[in-house]
Amino acid sequence: MSVHPLSGAPSPWVVRWSACLPAGGRVLDFACGGGRHALWLAARGFRVEAADRDRAALRALAGAAGVVPVEADLEIGPWQFEDGRYDAVVVTNYLFRPRLPQLLTCLRPGGVLVYETFMRGNERFGKPSNPDFLLHEGELLALVRDGFSVVAFEQGEIAKPKPAMVQRICAVRGAGLQVRLP
Repeated sequence: MSVHPLSGAPSPWVVRWSACLPAGGRVLDFACGGGRHALWLAARGFRVEAADRDRAALRALAGAAGVVPVEADLEIGPWQFEDGRYDAVVVTNYLFRPRLPQLLTCLRPGGVLVYETFMRGNERFGKPSNPDFLLHEGELLALVRDGFSVVAFEQGEIAKPKPAMVQRICAVRGAGLQVRLP
């Protein structure tokens, strides 16, 4: 089991689209790793549940103001996240397709999905290179096609923080919803 570093800047994508989240809202940081997003969001007044299977990383988050560490195997076993509980779900650098539909139901109507991870083509830059962990072109758009309003979507090659192929989306649960852009 690896220990994730607690240091590290939050993703610029998460920072940008956090402006769409309701002040003081309840956020699920799914597959939180070392908690860089959980800590950043909690410091801005959000109530964050930081979910991961890495006990050591979660122990390091214990006691952080505004953060509730949740130890969970995100891929097997019973789903432990309540439907409609969260104002936002944040996911970065993680993909397990069988749980994606359940993840979307965690959002309340008007809740915001902020998702960013690797896509096909990332093999040429290194890991992840397993197709199971790489999105297909437009896959996040297809995921939210029914019942969500897309605020922003990007896919392609990035240079920072390191060269990679990524796909990212900010979408609101509910068709035809308007969001104030940051």
